[in-house]
Amino acid sequence: MSAPTVPLATALARGPLVLDGGLSNQLAAQGCDLSDELWSARLLADAPEQIEAAHAAYVRAGAQVLITGSYQATFEGFARRGLGREETAALLRRSVELARGAAALGEREVWVAASVGPYGAMLADGSEYRGRYGLSVAELERFHRPRVEALVAARPDVLALETVPDVDEARALLAAVRGCGVPVWLSYSVAGGRTRAGQPLAEAFALAADDDQVIAMGVNCCEPADADHAVRLAARVGGKPVVVYPNSGETYAPTRTWQGPPGFAPSRAASWRTDGARLIGGCCRVGPDLIGKLAEVVEKQQRP
Repeated sequence: MSAPTVPLATALARGPLVLDGGLSNQLAAQGCDLSDELWSARLLADAPEQIEAAHAAYVRAGAQVLITGSYQATFEGFARRGLGREETAALLRRSVELARGAAALGEREVWVAASVGPYGAMLADGSEYRGRYGLSVAELERFHRPRVEALVAARPDVLALETVPDVDEARALLAAVRGCGVPVWLSYSVAGGRTRAGQPLAEAFALAADDDQVIAMGVNCCEPADADHAVRLAARVGGKPVVVYPNSGETYAPTRTWQGPPGFAPSRAASWRTDGARLIGGCCRVGPDLIGKLAEVVEKQQRP
């Protein structure tokens, strides 16, 4: 299948689309070593074929939107490994090309979302789940802009401003993408009805409600139960299609292991869609099997 024939916003107006799941867990399942500060982004340089294979697994499962492996890919992070700016820009572009290559394997249209992760992901210390880095909005904008420009050069269908922990970083990201010519979605990481930094979600969603470049808003990398309330609130406050892709529900322990029972149920997709979700998928620890089941739920709900 060639590149999509309609913009993502047009497709969302027609009905919900299925997002992929967690890239890192699929890479781990393929035998990749992710014990590195660059996490899955390291494979953009060292094993790009593994990233394309992971994307392809989600296409086969029924994903209609693929999120690139650029979440933790930054100029600063790769500079610590001795890569120059041109080399890093090429890797960022490669992240889009790999997803596009996997998308072409599908039998239907598949859109590519270029991941723009938060500043804290570059620090690799968990601070993307706290926010409030001690930087101004202007400083955060300067950090994000070069990465946005590199990703835009590869012509993704949308930029995924994802796992955003607070309103300040959301404001910086929206400034960094303004006028870039590519639509965006804005997705917060939340806990207990607030951003990770503790701001009310209504305030967070209102920030982008009148921004025409934002074609969807919502949440990701959160507990499935937290997503329920967030979807309803995002639809009410934003008046836009809602994006939702929570984690499995397991807890990430200091030992770098996942603990507890999973709480991600593909059946939740039905209520999320009823409440306004149009981009529905999974994040950490949600693999192709679960995305396949979620796709079945979405498809069944669309039948007359």
